[in-house]
Amino acid sequence: MEARADIALIGLAVMGQNLVLNMNDHGFTVAVYNRTVSKVDDFLAKEAHGTRVIGAHSLEELVGLLKRPRRVMMLVKAGSAVDDFIEKLIPLLEPGDIIIDGGNSLFTDTIRRAKYVKSKGLLYIGTGVSGGEEGARRGPSIMPGGSMAAWPSVKPIFQAVSAKVEDGAPCCDWVGADGAGHFVKMVHNGIEYGDMQLICEAYHLMSAGLGMNPDEIHEVFAEWNKGELDSYLVEITRDILAYKEEDGTPLVDKILDVAGQKGTGKWTVNTSLDVGMPVSLIAEAVFARCVSALKEERVSAARKLKGPSPKIVNERKKFVSEIHSALYASKIISYAQGYMLMREAAAEHKWKLNYGDIALMWRGGCIIRSAFLGKIKEAFDRKPKLKCLLLDDFFRKAIKEHQKAWRNVIAVAVRKGIPVPAFSTALAFYDSYRATRLPINLLQAQRDYFGAHTYERIDRERGQFFHTNWTGRGGDTASTTYNA
Repeated sequence: MEARADIALIGLAVMGQNLVLNMNDHGFTVAVYNRTVSKVDDFLAKEAHGTRVIGAHSLEELVGLLKRPRRVMMLVKAGSAVDDFIEKLIPLLEPGDIIIDGGNSLFTDTIRRAKYVKSKGLLYIGTGVSGGEEGARRGPSIMPGGSMAAWPSVKPIFQAVSAKVEDGAPCCDWVGADGAGHFVKMVHNGIEYGDMQLICEAYHLMSAGLGMNPDEIHEVFAEWNKGELDSYLVEITRDILAYKEEDGTPLVDKILDVAGQKGTGKWTVNTSLDVGMPVSLIAEAVFARCVSALKEERVSAARKLKGPSPKIVNERKKFVSEIHSALYASKIISYAQGYMLMREAAAEHKWKLNYGDIALMWRGGCIIRSAFLGKIKEAFDRKPKLKCLLLDDFFRKAIKEHQKAWRNVIAVAVRKGIPVPAFSTALAFYDSYRATRLPINLLQAQRDYFGAHTYERIDRERGQFFHTNWTGRGGDTASTTYNA
């Protein structure tokens, strides 16, 4: 069998098909395989007709079509399917060959798989691919990590097919060892959850509060997309609000208010808890989807639980401008938290993440792409070891400019009974982060009272722990076995 394919791709769902066609457009010969083999023939007869794409009806045939070092990329459902294909591929490959997982795998699974594949003499890459169907076809953001030795062999392909920013730089670069690529993609998805929830809260304030119809809100988002909120998600929100059914009515008003989720937002929150970094805005975005799923309970509760009328009588133009400020300021918090999480996880896993380059990778192709990311790149170019985006001059000044309106929007929403959990938690984080003293001194006293968990004192050096016999009935032994 003649080895003539540059790369193989397993999994011909929407993302897989479009990425294959993208690679073909850039001059690469791709061999394809799907567990349901009939999909291979259908793809070659339809979408891939007239291309250089080669079909295979078995993994053995697929591997036999590949030039060395063999590069086999999987775009299959995260979980056991990835492990199953790895086990089937290992006996067919040789030392130096590369297995690539391009799906949304949990980064800890990628760490495990990279170690296992290395023990078999092979190289492993776990890469995030963001941009959805359109991104895969026209240029996604690609975030590879894993075996560094594999990067030179995949770099020409990945950077060729990735999105490009204004100066032609590809939205793809090496992220780091083992699970770093999938970790960065997970944080990307978490920020995506936050961005989407923030936009929905802005929409809700305009629709339920100001009584604006979809056409009117469409005009607002169209205007916002020309300025500092210019982004893919604002752009598609603009388009969604303008979309009409055949009878001329807005489709968005007929969509059930129950959200789905695939788990990457939850992974981000779980990871933040593991490393002790508060991504509270992403957490609220995940919980907002959970609350939406309680549709029947909400409808029943609405008949019994009363609150204020949501009608906002503020001057419309001024309040819409304030909503813009709340959205922009909250968006800064979302990214600040995401980058703080990356910083903490990088320290734990000994990854050397380039935070400016990550922002560059997200500037095109991906779901959270926006002009905003250029400012993040500039922030880390100025100060590579920046602890928090809020401490950068640009973002500090932006928060100062928008803060009054941000606070007013939340205050109005609270008075009118319009839930804005993401706006609110973003502001709570900002106020907590800038506080020199929080009420946690009382919390530590409570913990010491009931569990002898000890506390530190402001009049002693850090690292010294004390226990008080609060009732006179307890002993002097302190708990040192765990933190609650």
